[in-house]
Amino acid sequence: MPLNPAWKRIMVIGSGPIVIGQAAEFDYSGTQACKALKEIGVEVILINSNPATIMTDVQMAHKTYLEPLTVERLEKIIAKERPDALLPSLGGQTGLNLAMSLEKNGVLEKYRVELIGCNAETIYKAEDREAFKQTMLEIGEPVAKSTIVNTVSEGEIFAEEIGFPLIVRPAYTLGGTGGGMANNLKELKEILQRGLQSSPISQCLLERSVAGWKEIEFEVMRDANDNCIAVCSMENIDPVGIHTGDSIVVAPAQTLTDVEYKMLRAAAFKIIRALKVNGGCNIQFALNPRSKEYVVIEVNPRVSRSSALASKATGYPIAKMAALLAVGFTLPELTNPVTGHTSACFEPSIDYVVVKFPRWPFDKFPAADHRLGTQMKATGEVMALERSLEAALLKAVRSLEIGAVGLTIAEAGTWTDIQIEDKLLNNDYERFFAIAEAFRREWTIAEIEQSTKIDRFFLLKIQKLVELEKRLKVEPLSSELLREAKAKGFSDLAISRLTRIPEEELRERRQREGIMPVYKTVDTCAAEFVSPTPYYYSTYEEEDEVEVKSGPKIVVLGSGPIRIGQGIEFDYCSVHALWALQQAGVESIIINNNPETVSTDFDTGDKLYFEPLTVEDVLHVIWREKADGVLVQFGGQTAINLAEPLSKAGVRIFGTPFDAIDIAEDRERFAAVLQEMGIPQSEGRAASSVAAAKQIAEELGFPVLVRPSYVIGGRAMQVVYDLKELESYLGQAIYLSPDHPILVDKYLEGKEVEVDAVSDGETTVIPGIMEHIERAGVHSGDSLAVYPTQSLTLNEIKQIENITCKIARRLGVQGLINIQFVVVEGQVYVLEVNPRASRTVPILSKVTGIPLVKLAVQVSLGAKLRDLGYKNGLVPEVPYVAVKAPVFSFEKLTKVETSLGPEMKSTGEVLGLDTRFAFALAKAFAGAQINLADSGNILVSVGPKEMPEAMAITREFAKLGFVIKATGDSCKALALCGIEADEVDEASEALRDAIRKKEFAFILSTPAKGLPNERTGYLLRRLAAEHRVPCFTSMDTAKAVIRALHELKKSPGAENMTLQEYLGKAKAFASVNCQA
Repeated sequence: MPLNPAWKRIMVIGSGPIVIGQAAEFDYSGTQACKALKEIGVEVILINSNPATIMTDVQMAHKTYLEPLTVERLEKIIAKERPDALLPSLGGQTGLNLAMSLEKNGVLEKYRVELIGCNAETIYKAEDREAFKQTMLEIGEPVAKSTIVNTVSEGEIFAEEIGFPLIVRPAYTLGGTGGGMANNLKELKEILQRGLQSSPISQCLLERSVAGWKEIEFEVMRDANDNCIAVCSMENIDPVGIHTGDSIVVAPAQTLTDVEYKMLRAAAFKIIRALKVNGGCNIQFALNPRSKEYVVIEVNPRVSRSSALASKATGYPIAKMAALLAVGFTLPELTNPVTGHTSACFEPSIDYVVVKFPRWPFDKFPAADHRLGTQMKATGEVMALERSLEAALLKAVRSLEIGAVGLTIAEAGTWTDIQIEDKLLNNDYERFFAIAEAFRREWTIAEIEQSTKIDRFFLLKIQKLVELEKRLKVEPLSSELLREAKAKGFSDLAISRLTRIPEEELRERRQREGIMPVYKTVDTCAAEFVSPTPYYYSTYEEEDEVEVKSGPKIVVLGSGPIRIGQGIEFDYCSVHALWALQQAGVESIIINNNPETVSTDFDTGDKLYFEPLTVEDVLHVIWREKADGVLVQFGGQTAINLAEPLSKAGVRIFGTPFDAIDIAEDRERFAAVLQEMGIPQSEGRAASSVAAAKQIAEELGFPVLVRPSYVIGGRAMQVVYDLKELESYLGQAIYLSPDHPILVDKYLEGKEVEVDAVSDGETTVIPGIMEHIERAGVHSGDSLAVYPTQSLTLNEIKQIENITCKIARRLGVQGLINIQFVVVEGQVYVLEVNPRASRTVPILSKVTGIPLVKLAVQVSLGAKLRDLGYKNGLVPEVPYVAVKAPVFSFEKLTKVETSLGPEMKSTGEVLGLDTRFAFALAKAFAGAQINLADSGNILVSVGPKEMPEAMAITREFAKLGFVIKATGDSCKALALCGIEADEVDEASEALRDAIRKKEFAFILSTPAKGLPNERTGYLLRRLAAEHRVPCFTSMDTAKAVIRALHELKKSPGAENMTLQEYLGKAKAFASVNCQA
């Protein structure tokens, strides 16, 4: 049936910030859906708080609200826009939860808004644990023996009856938040308490554990006429007990018999029909490996992380089809856009193997709990396509960018047998490499299977790869052995390490002997029909399916897996680079390996190569395409790190030349350039030994900022205050970058600001200056940031403008540049220069309307900014305020210290937009799920360094009417300052209970390093993070909140404007200024 004529205006809910469990896959799905709805003539109204996404670009929807995803804010937008229907199923768990709240509060009925895609009953049956269980029983689908609990005591009664282990699954949560596996009563109490707190309806499902069974997923679709298709089957290599987001996943399922496959496919159809999902649905099963017994684990009646994987694995555009099905189309009516002529009702078939491998953040959080369980911990993932499972596995590992070579990581050789056994038994995140190491030590398949419960089919594949490793070490490298190794997925680097033949020599030999990859097409139909879609993967076979075209062509290097420090912002830049190349008449080719992103959608660029971002893999594509060169400035540090080896291999780097990149990255060269130009900088030097680092620190004077060179996200960066702290840091971190020195800088405590600019080497356009609310020392990615600046003087702004233009000209920048400054007593110092895209490019592009990436591409192709209508220097400010707030995933990463510092910890960000700072800040906090309460209790528990500031801040909170409670030393200090406060015991159960019950509006807590109460303060901050109580670890954040609270009391309500309306306001403002 065609589009329902009553639905002329449809509201789409986005998923908000990137958090563990809900990442870039919803930018991909939301973008696809908005494009599809616009194409059929529907007016699209989008609400999303994430500024780093493609879907929040002005051209993606008719009206775009960059607003907090709260029921109150949505109701105001619905009242203003009066949409006919609401599509929540493309906004992840956030979208479903908001839809249910709007339904429950009567908002949808009040404004006559219809839920489409999945109605309230569908969401309730799938998400409410009791309703889900009842629905499965009604249709005869088995579920694990379970009960629904609303209190810890109810859980204890069930545990007594059924025994351990038990799995805790909170209702209406994402990524298994708050859940886990309990092996005893103590663990059950702890997990259940957290789970009940995480669930919006304080409900958990307690079920008999089927840990060790196979976990199988089906991605299915259904239309309103009850037509169903299975898009893809997927099998987790890891058994049930590890969250699917943390498991290595293979598609199609590898170990199912034909009978098992048909049985689970039929069950999936029965479930989606019973739930009446109109669109895409992900269904997870546990299958007993010793029988055909299975249970339904979970159903997601929406586009999910697995949907993105299934979509990229098969080429079938699930999100686009789901949006069209939601508005009334049926599968037989729709054409598969990948083939261009087959029906969307045809189930995809694939003639290759797909492997998804998670990317965890433990390199940044060594103290975190590394064990995997039912609560997701990965920040991102990579996907690899190959003709065999072995080759796909090695290609996936190569894509992770974790320093792995083949099946090994640097530390594996130092593990004892006991450590290996521990990693296997306790689901350590490195256990894939531990399995390979165990095989190197002659462990049997039976031993490893017993420890891991991984199917021996997969273990046999890993064992065969280890045997091939051994052959490469001991046998002469014949052409046959070399060809076999390449076909099985070994990189030149891995073969070089095993054979001790230089990598370059290997590459030249392969070229001479014709051992080169060919490229196959991902077409959804296993080449049964002609498919024009240029979506490719490499393999070592005979036939090549790439159609190489003549004319100009440039390769854009993507940013790989999402990780802390390199997130969705760089995918935003890659996508805009592809579009800019197309507009310039240049064939745009993307190389990337992240299945969650818009850049790896089948129709974003002219050609997509799903490949690792290594020198070898990138060179193969460039040679095959005969490309003119590459753009490296949009893919974060991943792409920048490839600039040197590609340049040496004779590849042209479009945009900023490699030498300029090297000056910015090389500490000594950069310092010399700044000195030559007379630009003030933070004093510092590079040290390649522990002794040298100590000497430099003593010469500069403490505190100093120490970090390895060539890293992203401030990894292993720290402010140290004395020699003891420095020795401790060097003992832990010096091995992070063995090829690069440690940088030691004098720490300047001042106001941190940053600039994104685009330059052609002569003219430099600066769209704006972003001022960090937290002072220097907090990583820019973790700091609140505001545009336009709120406290800089005209003189300071002029210094920043002049320095930016001078550096861009001196380096010969051809494209984007990001500079971070610190302002100390009116003097501006340069902290860091990155001649590439940064995390703030999407924000400044959106709020100023200046297309930074497009301009950078045009400049890279030879255009001049003056010819494009731009002047040198700072662009006039806009008449509104944008506040970026970081979002953290601490509740998923147990044992991580939550206090802010120079090492980045946030996983995402939100934006608050308003005409006044206070409301912009309040919106940013609301988007980050922090409510700016105007009354209540405040807990103060700070270290000695922050004590004087904390006293002044607490006095302001008291003036605003807050009740002050404080621990030990903080309470004594408050009394000395004449501030009334109730003393609480930092280590008491009563205080912990008050935090769990959210009795505090805010907590001020900082580490008391080296003091007896250091551990109790850390536990207090952890508890606040796990129960989502706002906890400020920077005094500057608290000061901004006080300023906002004062202003909010005096001001009328917040603005309710679209991004298009804000930009219209800026245009009108600029026009008036020009006339003046």
